[in-house]
Amino acid sequence: MTDPTTDNAGNTGDAHTARASLEALRAEIAKAVVGQDPAVTGLVVALLCRGHVLLEGVPGVAKTLLVRALASALELDTKRVQFTPDLMPSDVTGSLVYDARTAAFSFQPGPVFTNLLLADEINRTPPKTQSSLLEAMEERQVTVDGTPRPLPEPFLVAATQNPVEYEGTYPLPEAQLDRFLLKLTIPLPSRQDEIDVLTRHASGFNPRDLRAAGVRPVAGPADLEAARAAVAKTTVSPEITAYVVDICRATRESPSLTLGVSPRGATALLAAARAWAWLTGRDYVIPDDVKALALPALRHRVQLRPEAEMEGVTTDSVINSVLAHVPVPR
Repeated sequence: MTDPTTDNAGNTGDAHTARASLEALRAEIAKAVVGQDPAVTGLVVALLCRGHVLLEGVPGVAKTLLVRALASALELDTKRVQFTPDLMPSDVTGSLVYDARTAAFSFQPGPVFTNLLLADEINRTPPKTQSSLLEAMEERQVTVDGTPRPLPEPFLVAATQNPVEYEGTYPLPEAQLDRFLLKLTIPLPSRQDEIDVLTRHASGFNPRDLRAAGVRPVAGPADLEAARAAVAKTTVSPEITAYVVDICRATRESPSLTLGVSPRGATALLAAARAWAWLTGRDYVIPDDVKALALPALRHRVQLRPEAEMEGVTTDSVINSVLAHVPVPR
């Protein structure tokens, strides 16, 4: 058996093929979702980092469709849970069910046993049910009746929340927000994108039938594994590591924040920057990679002071200010 070839960036042939396959995801998902390339890239980065994603946007901007299209293009199993105030933890994780034929209890897996879990409107369920996802997100297992049960690999939670509806919602606690690798904002489409959406629907597009829309698998779990192995070899210089630390430490000293970025946040930013560097064709991280991922990796890990919020300050503006003032390594 011959050794795999190596490209100019130091990647094996398998990794080179995996990157080409993951790059093809954008074009494939665009068959169903219009104008959400940054969100697609963020979801791919999270998969490469074994992280989870919080999607925030007003109702009707195709958050659910985006996740379903990604799962279809990656040939991954996906399940959706609509979070409601009466949802119980066992509705997510599964439970023991008595089998009268065997006179014994057997475990019935919940929807969390999948590759890509869409937790729709996660802030509409009480903290008890929200916390049922914590073990799954952090440990990648579910413990029922003292028995740990591993989740499939890959496993990603894509949780959605609406920023404009607060009645009947339960804001996610900081400890749970910190478990998400990235927080991606899904904006309203531009005028031309919205025209394209309506044109597709007028032509018979059915968002519930992605196969009919032409969405086909262009990558799979093997590509993800090869890509993850390549990302793990991406070089991070001491100067880049110090740059990430300086950015996170600067948020802790910001007068506009009551809560800055934790060391876990610094680790998340560095991991996301490595994945982004590899996706763009390099085997080393540069400052621009860190800047590109700073907002999605950090915006949900900081907390504004009430007076700053009343003055119209946002978490994004604080992070952008930090990026502007922290010296960039040469």
